[in-house]
Amino acid sequence: MKETKTGIKLKKKKRVDILEIVVEKVLVLFATISILTTIAIIFTLFGETITFFKEVSIVEFFTGTKWTPTLTPRNFGVLPLLIGTLMIAIGSSIVALPMGLGSAIYLSEYAPKKARKIIKPILEILAGIPSIVYGFFALNFITPILQKLLPQTQIFNALSASIAVGIMTLPMVASLCEDAMMAVPDSVRKGAYALGATKFEVATKVVIPATFSSIASAFVLAISRAIGETMIVAIAAGQSPVLTLNPLESIQTLTGFMVNISLGDIQHGTIEYNTVFAVGSLLFGVTFLMNIIARAVVNRNRRYLNG
Repeated sequence: MKETKTGIKLKKKKRVDILEIVVEKVLVLFATISILTTIAIIFTLFGETITFFKEVSIVEFFTGTKWTPTLTPRNFGVLPLLIGTLMIAIGSSIVALPMGLGSAIYLSEYAPKKARKIIKPILEILAGIPSIVYGFFALNFITPILQKLLPQTQIFNALSASIAVGIMTLPMVASLCEDAMMAVPDSVRKGAYALGATKFEVATKVVIPATFSSIASAFVLAISRAIGETMIVAIAAGQSPVLTLNPLESIQTLTGFMVNISLGDIQHGTIEYNTVFAVGSLLFGVTFLMNIIARAVVNRNRRYLNG
């Protein structure tokens, strides 16, 4: 009887060991697929980009102020597209980051449970609206208001697109920051209240420092989303690759150009075709640099908090 029980236990142990091995191999496969996908994307982008820079000077690409790759004479200065993208990213950040963080502070520190149950679903609805809807909202609602306030505002302009992108990314910032703040133990808050701190002081001097890493990640994610946004800027910002810092004028972003050129009659292997990959590589590089900076900031803050 003892041998039978021992045999059953050994069989169960072998099954568990086999299951563990299978699970481990499957998880390794998933991780490998992620890595291989990233490598494939990089290879696809930079392979055609190298071909592009064999015909176009990299100095002209980064310092030129005219972008007309499909017109004669051809100009390949990407600065107008880069400045346009940064305008959208900065403008949307001015809208999304303070409002998102403020909404998160209200939901986690001030809002009653009934108010939280109403506001949180509304934010989630905003997050689920397709970006193309935000594009038409910017064109048909935000732009007319701006034209009444600022008559020099063009129909297609960077400001209305920035506001729409900011509204689109606001729920992301608010939700991620609020989740991080709600994860802070109540004992930490009660300790601060016991020392005489107000709600605002608890939020700004206790909760935010404790969740700084998560807040920074939410900010970077929102900015990256704004930089990579396509449909809103394609509809509301226009298709004018001009070098300007005036947000009331029509501009073109990196993603807007990629959409515009992809819809045209461009032959595979031509210099016009390769511009899409060069611009895509630049977009990849900008977002990659942002993530590096964000990681450095987060690591520095962790070292500071750990003493």
